[in-house]
Amino acid sequence: MTGRTSRLREESLAAEPAISAERALLLTEFYRENEGRWSVPVLRAKSFYHLCEKKAIYLGEGELVVGERGPAPKLVPTYPELTCHSVEDLKILNSRPKTSYRVDDACLSAYAETVIPYWTGRSLREKIFAALPAEWHQAYRLGIFTEFMEQRAPGHTVLDDKIYRKGLLDFKKDIAGSLAELDYQNDPLAYDKCEELKAMDISCDAVILFAERHAKLAESTAAATSDPVRKRELMKIAANCRWVPAHAPTDFWEALQSYWFCHLAVITELNGWDAFSPGHLDQHLIPFFEQGLAEGTLSREAARELLECFFVKFNNHPSPPKVGVTAAESGTYTDFANINLGGLLPDGSDGSNEVSHLLLDIIDEMHLLQPSSNIQLSRKSPDAFLKHTLRVVRKGYGFPSIFNADSVVEEQLRQGKTLVDARAGGCSGCVEVGAFGKEAYILTGYFNLVKLLELALHDGLDPASGEQLGPHTGDPAGFASFDQLFEAFRQQLAHFIGIKIRGNRLIEMIYTRLMPAPFLSVLTDDCVSRGIDYNAGGARYNNSFIQGVGIGSITDALSAIAQLVYDEGQLSLADLAGALDRNFAGDEPLRQRLLHKTHKYGNDDDYADDLMRRVFDAFFNEVDGKPNTKGGVYRIEMLPTTCHVYFGSVTGATSDGRLSGTPLSEGISPVQGADRNGPTAVIRSAGKMDHIRSGGTLLNLKFSPGMLAGEGGIDALAGLVRSYFKMDGHHVQFNVVNVATLRRAQEHPSEHRDLIVRVAGYSDYFCDLSAALQNEIIERTEHTSL
Repeated sequence: MTGRTSRLREESLAAEPAISAERALLLTEFYRENEGRWSVPVLRAKSFYHLCEKKAIYLGEGELVVGERGPAPKLVPTYPELTCHSVEDLKILNSRPKTSYRVDDACLSAYAETVIPYWTGRSLREKIFAALPAEWHQAYRLGIFTEFMEQRAPGHTVLDDKIYRKGLLDFKKDIAGSLAELDYQNDPLAYDKCEELKAMDISCDAVILFAERHAKLAESTAAATSDPVRKRELMKIAANCRWVPAHAPTDFWEALQSYWFCHLAVITELNGWDAFSPGHLDQHLIPFFEQGLAEGTLSREAARELLECFFVKFNNHPSPPKVGVTAAESGTYTDFANINLGGLLPDGSDGSNEVSHLLLDIIDEMHLLQPSSNIQLSRKSPDAFLKHTLRVVRKGYGFPSIFNADSVVEEQLRQGKTLVDARAGGCSGCVEVGAFGKEAYILTGYFNLVKLLELALHDGLDPASGEQLGPHTGDPAGFASFDQLFEAFRQQLAHFIGIKIRGNRLIEMIYTRLMPAPFLSVLTDDCVSRGIDYNAGGARYNNSFIQGVGIGSITDALSAIAQLVYDEGQLSLADLAGALDRNFAGDEPLRQRLLHKTHKYGNDDDYADDLMRRVFDAFFNEVDGKPNTKGGVYRIEMLPTTCHVYFGSVTGATSDGRLSGTPLSEGISPVQGADRNGPTAVIRSAGKMDHIRSGGTLLNLKFSPGMLAGEGGIDALAGLVRSYFKMDGHHVQFNVVNVATLRRAQEHPSEHRDLIVRVAGYSDYFCDLSAALQNEIIERTEHTSL
């Protein structure tokens, strides 16, 4: 790092996350004066223009890339039109011991006196919860699934290369063309399309104005600056902001600034917390990089410094705080922006380049939590690219994660995308697959697979609450075969997937009607040409995802029942269910037998692994292909963020020996400590899953640092990754840390503030995690050999 970027990095790390009431107040002011004056899309666009015109802008000392989400770094805006925090919410955020947000008296007063009085009864979350049926509320309350869109806008959107080829003035011409082609005689939706296109046009003007304000600030700052070097920098910043994003960028610096204004615009307009990302940044930047080097207007050192400044901007943005169950499931500052490196070019050739390696060096040196990073590894990717990545992974930060680019393409082809669109896509958020710049791929909530087995063992009754939660599927004492038990589980699964999808469709319709995103629509093919909003199905592709949680836990639980009850006859299903209801009180020998003497997923054991596939197939069959309201369909993913901890807290003891209330398995990883035959056995088990039928799977592995020492360690790990991907594995990521270090960090957190670990699809500071999540990471198997 240069002196500049080292200082900016330290300032970003030292800044305290705090809630800013500015956006909420500006939006409240605008809505109070204008609600009902225009169509909903135009109202949303004009409110966005108001924000871009009035919000405070910031230009930090020494910055080269400018613009913040809030009035200053780490000042976090809120989105009361989506979720209006209560005063009590804000007080909790201010006082909680981990991942707290400072809330000053002025912010509390603004909410109490202005924001809450207006938005009470008007926020989208209130409207959604009022519309959802009682059966949805019961399943949500008792831990079958979580909310997602219910409190934040649909996201997991990634840009392609269009903003590097076109400016917003070019997009305005496209919008004008679509307006001119509207057929009011024959298209009954022409008026709606007109209003949406007008809104898109207004939103472009808003972002151009926002950039122009930064240009004027840079010029006035330059005028007051005596340092000639900084004065020249500020004048270049002003020129950048005056040119982009109104026009297509012409150099490397402009390209970074253009993306950043688009990023800020999307997350200011609506996207409160959900992984808006730059996509294949290395591929997008390489033409500007090579042009600058050839013309002598850019050096490699200058490019690196600009990218380091760019990374700091991401780290300045803690995610807006959540509420309700989501706050429990995902207590993190991470905003889930994820940069893809490598991958494939549209012609199918290797996409890694010099900028890919430059970014890997920056990731290694800066080791910031944000942005997240991954590589897309194809069979065509050179080993040098993989090994460079693994040398960064070996440092123990948990990033970059590694995706199978070939499987990512296959997954998208199965979903009906063109080959070119599939190759230009990749992953966002944790592991989610999409066609970058062309798709609204929406996560709709986590789904507790393990809880359904608990219901199947109690004829649909939830033992914790005593409520009849699921359908009557039979007294387990009468299940004469394992197949009868599995059928009861499948019926519970079908019932609750039905409830979840019916609720999702209602939510989708509410977003279509009440919460369009005109600027995001401008950036997403084919919203402009169709005249339809991103949230209404305007994108070229519109997949929705339900995220399954606990595949390892339910596999091992079913495996134990199949083995001990039906194959070996060591006890009856009723006796086993009774032991689970007692949380194994007085039955510790049985629990130890379940823990240590039954078949476990993650050990290349077909007995267990075949059951994993059976559960996966059942989940897939109930979800995949069900239509959403936007012309797309539902798909499955297998990831938890940190919801496996929450779901474990609402799930009783399970027949794999797990105690009530403890975490479930994470991602598609084996149950913590159950994988006893080494990492090769883990990938062979995980490789038996049909990843191509998913929209993303998440596999975590933990290694002792000593195992990866030297080039021999890198070679061995590279071989493991390549082997897993030959089995069509979707994703793998690594924690390289030993248990002793983690336990010392628990005992002496002040001495380990910079310890970063891989949690699920993201990395976080170990000392910021809850005790339950810290313990879950500690309990993951630490592999010491391949």
